[in-house]
Amino acid sequence: MSRIYLDYNATAPIRPEVQNAVAQALELGNPSAVHAEGRRARAAVEQARASVAEFVGGVPEGVVFTSGGTEACNLALGLRAAPAGKLERVLVSTIEHAAVRQAAAASGLGVENLPVNSDGVIDMAALDAALSTSAPALVCVMVANNETGVLQPIREIAERVTAHGSILFCDGVQAAGKIPLNVEDLGCDALAVSAHKIGGPMGVGALVVRPGLVVPPSIAGGGQELGRRGGSENVSGIIGFSLAAELSVGELSLVSALAGKRDRMEAGLRAAMPDICIFGADAPRLPNTSCFGLSGLLGETVVMALDLADISVSSGAACSSGKVSRSHVLDAMGFEHDLTIGAIRVSLGRDTSDAAVDRLVENWLKLAAKVEHAAAQ
Repeated sequence: MSRIYLDYNATAPIRPEVQNAVAQALELGNPSAVHAEGRRARAAVEQARASVAEFVGGVPEGVVFTSGGTEACNLALGLRAAPAGKLERVLVSTIEHAAVRQAAAASGLGVENLPVNSDGVIDMAALDAALSTSAPALVCVMVANNETGVLQPIREIAERVTAHGSILFCDGVQAAGKIPLNVEDLGCDALAVSAHKIGGPMGVGALVVRPGLVVPPSIAGGGQELGRRGGSENVSGIIGFSLAAELSVGELSLVSALAGKRDRMEAGLRAAMPDICIFGADAPRLPNTSCFGLSGLLGETVVMALDLADISVSSGAACSSGKVSRSHVLDAMGFEHDLTIGAIRVSLGRDTSDAAVDRLVENWLKLAAKVEHAAAQ
């Protein structure tokens, strides 16, 4: 029986075309060199920059290549509207990824939390109150949550932020390649994206900023990326990123169709186990993402049991330790600990079959039935 991979939100398997392009790009020179090899590398990087800009509706000069989504989020915490216009506070939604939450805590800015409702959607009244009480702020709201898949009303948020003279940064890492993503349509000032979420290589991403926004470098060096990020560019990774972006745009309809598989999966789970909780189910979500749990069932146990059954899922965001920890996202949504500790995230991908989803349902229900049986004793 072949393994089933249902953890695309952690990373999407690298595309064969991208893998080949990365291997070929390893032969290119240093793009900062002026000789022929360097010029060829520079041309490839700038072509890739244009492709990534087009991917999210930005402009090439606004694309800052980074080592991934985490660095892009960290870089965003220094954004300002003018060289002398440093902000003094940052508003961070309570469901943001650790890359944003921890970067905000270390930024030296005054951090204010923006609560969400039980569906995981930003409390707009709280946002209005926070924007109106003090000086302009950097506002951090992710496009799509990595655990629940819940989408935020970014356009509406952007209108409020702009009206108060503040700056809106959006973590678009999970949304890219799953829904159409355009910075002009969203109205945000900056957007973070990452290659490995769309079938590109790990270790490369980008912060895309609107023209005129100042990006103080977090890494000092040789002045690369228009002085916004020092260090020789990851040429092969950047080229792989751009190709993955181009390919993913053509597959948006395929990803959108995954909502049908997800909904069928959730319907099967609910029919057999009415006490299941599907987090964020009443809010708009990414078409590929489902996060659900049952009281008395430990997420870590479920992940390990499914792994033994050759099914890969996660119990939340991937972290360097590989350990399972309590979800701050589900806590922010107001769910009880007994329920959230049993939560797992299933994220489908372009190659996910109906049979794969059925196997996941079958195996999860076996585990849930054991819990219910034990509780009835």
